[in-house]
Amino acid sequence: MDEPMMDAQHGAQVKVTFTTTEPDLQLPESKRQLLVPADIKRYGLSRILNSESFLDTGSIPFDFLVNGSFLRSNIEDYLNNNGLSLESNLTLQYVRSLIPPTFEASFEHDDWVSAVDVLSRTSPAGRWSGDSFQGQDRILSASYDGLLRIWNASGDVLVTSPSGSHGGHTASMKSAKFLSSNQLASAGMDRTVRVWKYTEAANGSSAELKPTLELYGHTASIDSIDVDGASKRILTASADGSIGYWSAVKASGTEVDSSLLPGAHTSKRRKVTTSITTAQRGPISLMNIHNAPATAAIFDPRDRTVAYSASQDHTVKTIDLTTAQVVSTLPTSHPLLSLCAIPRSGAPLLAAGTAARHITLVDPRTSAAATSVMTLRGHTNKVVSLSANPDNEYSLVSGSHDGTCRIWDLRSVRPASKDEGGMGSVSEPVYVIERESRQGKKKTVAGEGTKVFGVVWDKSLGIVSGGEDKKVQINQGKDVVPQQ
Repeated sequence: MDEPMMDAQHGAQVKVTFTTTEPDLQLPESKRQLLVPADIKRYGLSRILNSESFLDTGSIPFDFLVNGSFLRSNIEDYLNNNGLSLESNLTLQYVRSLIPPTFEASFEHDDWVSAVDVLSRTSPAGRWSGDSFQGQDRILSASYDGLLRIWNASGDVLVTSPSGSHGGHTASMKSAKFLSSNQLASAGMDRTVRVWKYTEAANGSSAELKPTLELYGHTASIDSIDVDGASKRILTASADGSIGYWSAVKASGTEVDSSLLPGAHTSKRRKVTTSITTAQRGPISLMNIHNAPATAAIFDPRDRTVAYSASQDHTVKTIDLTTAQVVSTLPTSHPLLSLCAIPRSGAPLLAAGTAARHITLVDPRTSAAATSVMTLRGHTNKVVSLSANPDNEYSLVSGSHDGTCRIWDLRSVRPASKDEGGMGSVSEPVYVIERESRQGKKKTVAGEGTKVFGVVWDKSLGIVSGGEDKKVQINQGKDVVPQQ
């Protein structure tokens, strides 16, 4: 490969030092420093690394980080914009290039889509299913019409859950998750969790959803659930301020408080009649630990006896599920609306979506007085859903009432400005996913009638989201942020 970009006759040059965190792409010490033309851009730098004299990889496209931000101009412009001279020694961290999360499909709903989940060989539920899962990718959606739907990857509805009069939810649903390839859980504004048995025809052309268990204990809407298919346990977060811990196995449940059952106060509300008799159970524990609506509860990705919760009372709490006790409380500056864990060695990093339009990252091992690890800024409305990248520990996707999902790379970071408080680190999105029609055409007015309510990032199916536009949308998710 020709290397004219290293020839001094082409004008001003800048000394750069190449570095990377990717073990298979390390340069020998003798090749890490180089003089390059000041007007070189990402493509030229990528050509250098791919040449026989350097990595000899041939065709890997690279992106470059400078002080935590992706290089989007030539080097000279970057130096000028940051008050640096051409004599500067610039450190460039190279990573495999980002691939845009291109639109792939959208599926029409009858009402707002409040939550989505995925069953695939690479999803948690697929792994929990073991050999019983045969590799048929499925998408679960929960809706404000009180119904669940399960779709195949082609957009065909395989089954719709029964209505409230036939054992289903009697009000809008807010959350739903696969426990395995034949079991799932859902919850919503009727204050109940329902566990369902899912069976599918051998040819995959049809399926059945049958309610098998109703869980009672909360006194207000259940806005979020998380599941652990290995132990058949469920976590719930409710507007009543409590966190529920439940079993999806009938024999493990507790007796239900009869005052919470449908029709217990017929003088105050209409009794809901149903032709289906479903087992009813109470919680393993119900923890009244928040002073405002609890908005999310999740299992620790490595230790399922530990949970984390978020609330509009501005706190993230760590819970020991064995004793049903709060281990620690981390205060934040704003009401929290969503939560996800980014697995790392040791304790996970927790990302919490706020009502103040940003995402705050906190380390649950730090003291209550510690500030957040990082702030992710870019959304223009509430951040109500979060999902970690299944491929690595430095990226995630968020869903917001601004009508977008945004992808974040935690390696792209800069110090907070004075306008942002002047403390801590800030990251900005590397991609914005807008709502699109079935034909792939973007909505003309971002955020108008397009609030995103739920998003999940699956290694096989990609980034799946649902919202106010009554659509389940799929965008490419593989290699959107490069793997280490």
